Amino acid sequence: MPPHDPDTPPASDRRAFDGVSHGYAPNGPAAPPPPVPLEDIVRDVVDNLSTTARAELALLEARGALAGHGIKWASAWGFVAACALLVAMLAVAFGAILVLAPHVGPLLATLIVFASLIALAGFAGWRAKISVGDVRTALRRDLMHEGDDD
Repeated sequence: MPPHDPDTPPASDRRAFDGVSHGYAPNGPAAPPPPVPLEDIVRDVVDNLSTTARAELALLEARGALAGHGIKWASAWGFVAACALLVAMLAVAFGAILVLAPHVGPLLATLIVFASLIALAGFAGWRAKISVGDVRTALRRDLMHEGDDD
């Protein structure tokens, strides 16, 4: 019986890897792919940039449409809420005048309710001004105050 060499694969496994075995290419290195012309590369880059720009514009348009829809319905429901609040404030004001009138008189009761509502309106206006300042800060381009603010 001939001596068996452990490095020699069996006869049935000689072509298992189609001539390439674990990094060794017996037929020599593979031929390099042909170079891609610069015109093709530039055309692909321009096409990709064009597609990206169209997608970004479509995204901006969709975001604008969504914001417009939200603003429309927010303003409509805000108007309904403001009207309901106005009617409620009138009812509270008339009720407060009617309750105070027997104790301090109708004129002084009216002045007390009027002063209370003016104070409430002033407080609400002050809070609204602070909230607008927060919105301006959030929308500012230069949050670190490093340049001119738009």
